[in-house]
Amino acid sequence: MFTGIVENMGQVQALQKEGTNLHIELEAPFTEAIQVDQSIAHDGVCLTVTDILAGNTGEGVSYRVTAVEETLEKTQLSDWKVGKKVNLERCLKVGARLDGHFVQGHVDTIGQLKEISEREGSWWVEINYPREFAKLLVPKGSICVNGTSLTVIDAGLDSFSLTLIPYTWEHTNFHTLEEGQDVNLEFDILGKYFLRQQEIEHALSPLQG
Repeated sequence: MFTGIVENMGQVQALQKEGTNLHIELEAPFTEAIQVDQSIAHDGVCLTVTDILAGNTGEGVSYRVTAVEETLEKTQLSDWKVGKKVNLERCLKVGARLDGHFVQGHVDTIGQLKEISEREGSWWVEINYPREFAKLLVPKGSICVNGTSLTVIDAGLDSFSLTLIPYTWEHTNFHTLEEGQDVNLEFDILGKYFLRQQEIEHALSPLQG
């Protein structure tokens, strides 16, 4: 479980394809504090640390995770290159403040950046997304974009808009992105539960009648 509050940015050091899996080596400021089997959100994708790679001093300088075929198909991880900056968040601690919203690290779909423009100190972002997910977006609701918890400004059938404050712009990889690039999207889990309940009630209503 995550909050969508990006902790640090890491950088891809190496990529290795093995069958349908992709092994990813990353360097991060908190590498020495993590351990094997720990879950970390990478641009909003929950991946498990499989190895800590030591440098000349024996201390951990990078770590490795593995993305399976299903993850590669549903996210933009397959487009990653060496040198890419990645938003990172370690899992939520019990008892910690929840500054964002509940994020699972299970990406629902890929969106595409339609527009990024500066608006007198803040940044306006518009993202295209598949229409089938429109029922999960509401104005002033939460969405996770590349692992970042953000508030929806306008929610259309095919696109939605966000505003980024300078801190978010500088401390996430949004400042490295360009129009036309893909981003990982995870919709609010509370909305998913509500929609699922409605679908079940609708399906059962003829039987109950």
